[in-house]
Amino acid sequence: MNEVILKEVITKKELKTFVSFANNLYANNEFFVHDLISDELNMFNPKKNPAYEYCETKLFLAYLDNKVVGRIAGIYNKAHIIKTNKKQLRFSRFDTIDNIEVTKTLFKGLEKWAIELGLDSMIGPIGFCDFDKQGMLIEGFEEMDMFVTIYNAPYYFEHLTQLGFVKDADWLEFQVFPPSEPNERLQKLTKAISTKYGFKFQKHNKRSELKKVIPDFFDIIQESYAHLYGVVPLTDKQMKMYIKMFYPLVNLDYFYDVRNKNNEMVGFGLLLPSLSNALRSCKGKLFPFGFIKILRALKKEKVLDCYLIGVRPEYQNRGVNAIVLNEAINTGIRNGIIRAETGPELEMNEAMKAQWKLFNVRQHKRRRCFVYNFNTKE
Repeated sequence: MNEVILKEVITKKELKTFVSFANNLYANNEFFVHDLISDELNMFNPKKNPAYEYCETKLFLAYLDNKVVGRIAGIYNKAHIIKTNKKQLRFSRFDTIDNIEVTKTLFKGLEKWAIELGLDSMIGPIGFCDFDKQGMLIEGFEEMDMFVTIYNAPYYFEHLTQLGFVKDADWLEFQVFPPSEPNERLQKLTKAISTKYGFKFQKHNKRSELKKVIPDFFDIIQESYAHLYGVVPLTDKQMKMYIKMFYPLVNLDYFYDVRNKNNEMVGFGLLLPSLSNALRSCKGKLFPFGFIKILRALKKEKVLDCYLIGVRPEYQNRGVNAIVLNEAINTGIRNGIIRAETGPELEMNEAMKAQWKLFNVRQHKRRRCFVYNFNTKE
């Protein structure tokens, strides 16, 4: 068999090949959702991604018979190393044909760089921060992917197991089916909670109103997500970048803002109409017609993706989530929503799993972040 050649991505042309590889690899897979090429190019541009203030990257392409057959990105996240005191390199954007030699070559390149940096282990797939894609799919290969998650073939798991990677953390995903009418139990619970604590739901009808609450939104994200696996604090510049990316996508019907008696935001929920079909249709390209398909999906799609739910730590376990869910149910019924996709939730997050007990749910996917310690290699 011919040798697999590893090449570091240096030029703009190579970067475009890198970010397009998964879209090409899974072009005929009906469950794969295309990466948005423009976003991916910006993500690996130090001039446009503020995460490079505390991260370094190396990107590799693998070639076999002069054809690109695999890719991988290494992320040296200094902020996470400081937070956890673990000398770990992150790997991301790992994709390959079903050839174990390609996988070995890709990870050998990352391991060499990690050792040069003085690191002793590798974790992934995990990105720059919690807003980036993370978790290799290990269950649910015949389920539609989400805009914000990774799709991969089953053989990825087999390859990493052969290389000695083991489980570090798992995420579960659920389909949630709304009732045909408002949940009476949840309605009563919401009313009792609101009366006891002085909570209220704040409806936003104008985007200008949304702009005013964005600082509080990110404040809660920073506070409530700080302890979660892989999370590092977002910088001000990162927040501005993600606002620019996601602000145009927000449908005000699905932004839920819960306030205390002093009119301070104490919790929120952010759901978006699914972009999966739109991105598959435009193959990850905004132009010439991709943006039209995305805008149409944001208005007409009947599947919702649950992106974020957050509650300030001092208000957790007081029913704020119940208020968000009650409003989401009522909105979903009015708009004819057929189901919601939760997105990845950490397996050990019992509070998050508990909130779905009021619904008809189906756990349909599982994702994994692997760890590999260099000093245990045989």
